[in-house]
Amino acid sequence: MANMISFLTSLLIILVIFTQNINAVDYTVTNRAANTPGGARFNRDIGVQYSKQTMAAATSFIWKIFQQNSPADRKNVQKVSMFVDDMDGVAYASNNEIHVSARYIQGYSGNVKREITGVLYHESTHIWQWNENGRAPGGLIEGIADYVRLKAGYAPSHWVKPGQGDRWDQGYDVTARFLDYCNSLRSEFVAQLNKKMRTGYSDQFFVDLLGKTVDQLWRDYKAKFRVEMKNII
Repeated sequence: MANMISFLTSLLIILVIFTQNINAVDYTVTNRAANTPGGARFNRDIGVQYSKQTMAAATSFIWKIFQQNSPADRKNVQKVSMFVDDMDGVAYASNNEIHVSARYIQGYSGNVKREITGVLYHESTHIWQWNENGRAPGGLIEGIADYVRLKAGYAPSHWVKPGQGDRWDQGYDVTARFLDYCNSLRSEFVAQLNKKMRTGYSDQFFVDLLGKTVDQLWRDYKAKFRVEMKNII
């Protein structure tokens, strides 16, 4: 009996280790611009260890937002690599890599650590979100990434306010604010939308999930915040 208990205990430990290995993601950070002013500021104000911790935290947060509770729900990503590069722009994600601009870090006048934290949440979303193998609308893809950044509490002060913007698929902060409105109508909306985008994309998804076309939802969204602004005035 004791041998059986010992065997079962050992088996349980092996299963736990195996499960942890399945779910484990390796994070690496390489500063390839260390000799530039921006690369030096990265080392001083942000750092490699903090960036690794932020990517790990972002991944867990994204899985929660997308309700990806098991490996079968997610992309099979074993490693995410971040590079600080001497380049223009802000950042981009490609092939499970996140590239952040040292020039942007150098030129940022506010709290650069908080800003890059938000950037990493945005770019990490691109690693994990479903996008019909790159064929989903670009504005929606960027909007979902900024939605995650918004819900994580890292929206910059310069973002548009709720109700602003010209089109629902304008992208980035405009679409993020609209998705936040849609998610207020159905709490798991963004998670379900992302799930549907695993194999395709159609504007019909908005009808399926919320019972209205995306154009009608956009009109409702704009009208809601017009009324709220009038009440404030």
